[in-house]
Amino acid sequence: MKKFVRTYLSFALILISSLFISCSKLEGYGVMLWNLPEYKLQDFDVVPVYAKSNINHVYIIGTADGEKVEIPLWQITEPVSKSKARKIAEGYKEFTHEYATVKLDGLPCRAEPANTSKQVYRFRKGETAKILAKGNGEKVMAGKEVLEGDWLKVITKDGTQGWCFSHNLALFQMDAEGNHIGVQEAEETFTADDVIESIFDKPWYPEQFRIMVESENIDTTLLKPDYNFTIDSANGKVTMAFPENKDAKIKAVKATWDYEGYEKIARNQYQLKGLPLVVTCRKDDFIVLRFTNSSGKPVDYSLVTIEDDVTEIIKNEKDRRNSLYSKIVSTGPNYMSSSYGNLNLSRSGFSWSGNDLLVPKVIPAEAKAGGTVSFKYGVDKKLSSQYDGVLSFKFDGVSKEVNFLFKVESDGLRLEEATDAKFEEGMVLERSSTSLVLYFKASE
Repeated sequence: MKKFVRTYLSFALILISSLFISCSKLEGYGVMLWNLPEYKLQDFDVVPVYAKSNINHVYIIGTADGEKVEIPLWQITEPVSKSKARKIAEGYKEFTHEYATVKLDGLPCRAEPANTSKQVYRFRKGETAKILAKGNGEKVMAGKEVLEGDWLKVITKDGTQGWCFSHNLALFQMDAEGNHIGVQEAEETFTADDVIESIFDKPWYPEQFRIMVESENIDTTLLKPDYNFTIDSANGKVTMAFPENKDAKIKAVKATWDYEGYEKIARNQYQLKGLPLVVTCRKDDFIVLRFTNSSGKPVDYSLVTIEDDVTEIIKNEKDRRNSLYSKIVSTGPNYMSSSYGNLNLSRSGFSWSGNDLLVPKVIPAEAKAGGTVSFKYGVDKKLSSQYDGVLSFKFDGVSKEVNFLFKVESDGLRLEEATDAKFEEGMVLERSSTSLVLYFKASE
């Protein structure tokens, strides 16, 4: 037992000695990135580094009084030779002892000096950052005006490094005791929040519009360039216009107001001053607009950006449909079926005789023998290999349209009645469960 104790004590002494030796051996010199007032060490001081612990995430450094203290790894640069450390400190010289108080809650710290760069940190209002350097970056806009200021490289109290625009920073100096010198007041202002201002001066459309565009199933009766929400900061106007949504029981709305600024009420949420509008920014291309109407009932609109010009999208879709209808007319224009009569399609409309077998189940009994035809609906992608689209027949004498899925064949036209088909947002998503197929042979 005594032998064991002697062995254990010897081992402990060796371990303690090795630790002392390792802490006595100089690994190099580092540059302080944040001050240490209790040891009178300031930012950009060059200090000796004796050891590094990856387990505890600390360096052991030497102070001016010869003490050895532990500091977090982020608080000092990696140890190098003394001359190299002095050169690094010289590069930081412009912002020696310069710190900043953050004016804006939620201010982003970015990976690069650009508003479009990835966010690496979000500051709280009143939080302190250490200024490291100034860099050249993208211009920051306030509406259509260039915002005055500089992109500054900063470090946070948890060691995150990134870039902030100086407009929302109140700069000050800190002495060796940690006292603030020349502190600027953190103004209560939200006039330069890059989150809300990133949505300015561009139209925001109902989310269903982008769904239509991405699926290439455009409802031209619904997709309109004027149906959008816009904050026009240059002309000081806010406009919104949205169609009626019967499914959601939302009435159509159209309004214009003067723009008087905004107030931040929560993270990424803003009240437009004097207006019944609250904007929540979810993503760069997705916002939620809450509109409180005159009855006090709030209505939420999910809005998105659309990359291509909406007017051009509508034109291209109309051109596509006109081309398709021209194909139907040129293949016919007269189509004959021994069971379902004679169908004539022209630019001005249609005439259809001998369709008694379709009355009244498909075609209303009071319908006349002709009317107009249109392309109101598209077809879902899963149906697009079977059908070219939907023909909507509006018979004279009745108000209700009669819809048919159609396919132009090499020698005729195939129709499939869509009375019970599933329609949603300008598209046929599913066929009728018991659909009737009509085949017409083209004739001159």
